[in-house]
Amino acid sequence: MSETLGFAAADDGARPRHYLLTMFPYPSGDLHMGHAEVFAITDVLARHWRAKGFDVLNPVGWDSFGLPAENAAIRRGEHPAVFTEANIATQAASIRRYGVSFDWTRRLHTHEPAYYRWTQWLFARLYERGLAYRAEAEVNWCPGDRTVLANEQVVDGMCERCGAAVVARSLTQWFFRTTAYADRLLDDMTLLEDGWPAHVLTMQRNWIGRKHGPDGPTYRLHDWLVSRQRYWGAPVPVVHCPDCGEVLVPDDQLPVELPHLEGDELVPGDVSPLAGARDWVRTTCPRCGGPAERDTDTMDTFVDSSWYFLRYLSPGYDAGPFRPEDAARWMPAALYVGGVEHATMHLLYARFVTKVLYDMGLVPSPEPYARLLNQGQVINHGRAMSKSLGNGVDLAAELDRYGVDAVRLAILFAGPPEDDVDWADVSPDAMRRFLARVQRLADAGPPAAVDARGAAPSHLRRAVHRAVHDVDELVEAGRLNVAVARLMELVGQVRRGPVAGPERDEAVAAVAVLLSLFAPHAAQELWERLGRTTPVAAQPWPEVDPALLVVSEVEAVVQVDGRVRDRLTVAADVTAEDLERAVLGRPAVVRALGDRVVRRVVVRPPHLVNVVRG
Repeated sequence: MSETLGFAAADDGARPRHYLLTMFPYPSGDLHMGHAEVFAITDVLARHWRAKGFDVLNPVGWDSFGLPAENAAIRRGEHPAVFTEANIATQAASIRRYGVSFDWTRRLHTHEPAYYRWTQWLFARLYERGLAYRAEAEVNWCPGDRTVLANEQVVDGMCERCGAAVVARSLTQWFFRTTAYADRLLDDMTLLEDGWPAHVLTMQRNWIGRKHGPDGPTYRLHDWLVSRQRYWGAPVPVVHCPDCGEVLVPDDQLPVELPHLEGDELVPGDVSPLAGARDWVRTTCPRCGGPAERDTDTMDTFVDSSWYFLRYLSPGYDAGPFRPEDAARWMPAALYVGGVEHATMHLLYARFVTKVLYDMGLVPSPEPYARLLNQGQVINHGRAMSKSLGNGVDLAAELDRYGVDAVRLAILFAGPPEDDVDWADVSPDAMRRFLARVQRLADAGPPAAVDARGAAPSHLRRAVHRAVHDVDELVEAGRLNVAVARLMELVGQVRRGPVAGPERDEAVAAVAVLLSLFAPHAAQELWERLGRTTPVAAQPWPEVDPALLVVSEVEAVVQVDGRVRDRLTVAADVTAEDLERAVLGRPAVVRALGDRVVRRVVVRPPHLVNVVRG
């Protein structure tokens, strides 16, 4: 299936819509194990929803402004865009290799003028409403990165990026008045209680910290400090005029593009490197036409990510950041997947900006995301992966060694999406062997041949329809590890069933469709080996016959001294006495007993009988 066309949202109104959003990556090196987990999770959901008939919007982009690229550029003596765009190309190639079904037609990069033009537009709208202001205040100064930090970026007195001890300085800075929305940020959490993790809502409530006292309610929350004294960010769209004061750059003059700086010009001091670009700083006042100077601060990159999910809705649109009608069709996002570390930063900022746009009549909901899923971390030997600890795992090397689908399956099978995955306990090699067994399902035997246990074709059909039903419900509930286990169980049932015939053909085709959610490459290979010419990713979800979900017969496993010796099909309501009687007369049991007597029989109807020899 074409990655640019086959996974693009139709957006034609013919089908119900689901907007699936993944926290977009920062382009720092290649993909890592954390990316492998979050992309595997969201891809399963996207593929499932498409197969169920939804028009799915699953876009991709990069949060490409920020300090890591700027610091790397300073070390290398090059422009930050060189480092940034090289990493984006590397990550994009890895995402394609990983088989993620993104809609690449909506791709965005926040460092491109076509994007940050609208970040500046957003600043202007906040300024006009009194929600963006400049004031002298005591701020958090990071001496390592030589820039101010928002309160949310200071952890135990240290810069959350570089670890330097933060000091207080008095500077004139730009703020967004998040405190004006403090009550609504709290009260609107009632809209999220059914879709967001309770602990995230608790973290936000505690961060906002509303208290009632004799002088009226007070808050722990401070206004959002958005000024940064660094180069690689969206310039603040304001000029300072000696006669007119602060003046917004008119919309038709946006974007205010960054001047080209590199090498020593990027080295930060006590002011932004932009202050040294005098030809860029000197300008004319949009109001009076007299000489003026541009503001030399850039915006915090959390401003870029506070609204990017809306730009995905209207790629290439030039009359605004997005079409309001597109927002009305897709928002709020059905599901947002990303790390819990953003609970009191990005998620809070996105909620604030969405409420402002809602008040402007541009979006249909005061909340940006109906549901939130926080995936766990991928750790190694009980600890976060770190070069200094020597326990890092190279994703590309794991893909080379085991194959893409085996790595995807191993991550998904390791536990619930919300739990941490310890790679030391994961076995991608076992998944590689499982996928090899799956491919052998396409090897047909003699027509209508039946295996030695004589499993009836009707039993296999019931197993297939039950598995399709179960995987459907498990994926929708986010229990992806259990869904993989259920698929593996079905593969075992198919292997034990008839080796040819229409029931087997139906079963193997169903395996391919279900497998395509988790291991798309292996599923397509199996699909083609069955003689199918259309992409398996384009197949609708198999229909389930409700009559076949009624369990009238089940497979009972027969053990002798704990070892499996036989299987038989029995009524689902079989009694312990009848099951024991049927088992003791089975030839396989008689052979296994030999000349030994039966000491006792453990019966767990209808699924298990264990005959213990004396």
